[in-house]
Amino acid sequence: MKLNRDFYRRNDVVKISTDLLGKILCTRIDGKLTSGIITETEAYAGETDKASHAYGGKRTNRTEPMFAEGGTAYVYLCYGIHHLFNVVTNVEGIPHAVLIRAIKPEHGLDQMLIRRNKLQVDKTLCAGPGTVSASLGIHTIHTGTKLTGKMIWIEDRGIKVNRSMITAGPRVGVDYAGKDAFLPWRFRISI
Repeated sequence: MKLNRDFYRRNDVVKISTDLLGKILCTRIDGKLTSGIITETEAYAGETDKASHAYGGKRTNRTEPMFAEGGTAYVYLCYGIHHLFNVVTNVEGIPHAVLIRAIKPEHGLDQMLIRRNKLQVDKTLCAGPGTVSASLGIHTIHTGTKLTGKMIWIEDRGIKVNRSMITAGPRVGVDYAGKDAFLPWRFRISI
């Protein structure tokens, strides 16, 4: 079942980040269906979180999708190479987001291999936020896409994730964020 707007519009980005673990991230891009089980996320709490692109209410052309209503894609280019996919949460005007860091590939493996220029599935296929987007065909042109549509969406297929299965730790690559860099808002499961 596709997640609805109410799932995304909740106000606790950390809770949503853990709730996304075990859900299925799906894309239908260029007529090709691909999907994978979300296994790693990072929460970003907008204006009060020094690690967030929207810290202090910063609004730019790039960050504007973060201020949309929950259930919107925020995709940005990292290091000029990697397209990173985030799930915007909360209500319009509150720029919370969850970075999808890793998935376990499920459907459309042949297409994922082509997109990643790989010959076979291995643990690196979707093991980082840039590889997730590359495998699923997500690019910055998809920023602002509604996640309740037919291009990018997330499904709940009843995979049970118990609290004991979740490992929490600090987020990656946000050393500039001072004490906020140490918040344990990176969540992982092994499936």
